[in-house]
Amino acid sequence: MRKSIAIFASGSGTNAENIIRHFQKNDFIQVSLVLSNKSDAYVLERAHRLGVPCNVFPKEDWIAGDEILAVLQEYNIDFVVLAGFLIRVPDLLLHAYPNKIINIHPALLPKFGGKGMYGDRIHEAVIAAGEKETGITIHYINEHYDEGNIIFQATCPVLPEDSPASVAKKVHALEYECFPLAIEKLLSES
Repeated sequence: MRKSIAIFASGSGTNAENIIRHFQKNDFIQVSLVLSNKSDAYVLERAHRLGVPCNVFPKEDWIAGDEILAVLQEYNIDFVVLAGFLIRVPDLLLHAYPNKIINIHPALLPKFGGKGMYGDRIHEAVIAAGEKETGITIHYINEHYDEGNIIFQATCPVLPEDSPASVAKKVHALEYECFPLAIEKLLSES
């Protein structure tokens, strides 16, 4: 039986596009839906070009969750992937999809996580802290930002000459390589 993924994204959508492309030729897993909280998020254009239906919900709907749950059920969504999604997922969805919502974080949790830690802020904090390595963390989500059980981590070095931009480039490479494979592994085991 084919598994259907929904991707929640708030921004440009490079990870979302990478995941959609990864599963386009997969007979068992497909990205069936992209949801966003921002009508101008470029992820919507990427998904549209790749033939994936999209929907945008205002912040109020993300707080309640019932409208979003109805759309997820309409599309028979089995699994939810957060890819640059910056709003807290409502408890209603957490309960409807227990251990079926994952996120990717551009640092090695539990370091450099929590509310407000996203994008360049993380890479700046990694360099400011003098870290020798950073990476990605793929984790289940729960009621607290970046505190769900860790599924997978991958690392890359932070060199003395690195800038936040060069660290971001290394981390993005890990995201593109590892995130689709981790999703595939999780869904093939369930």
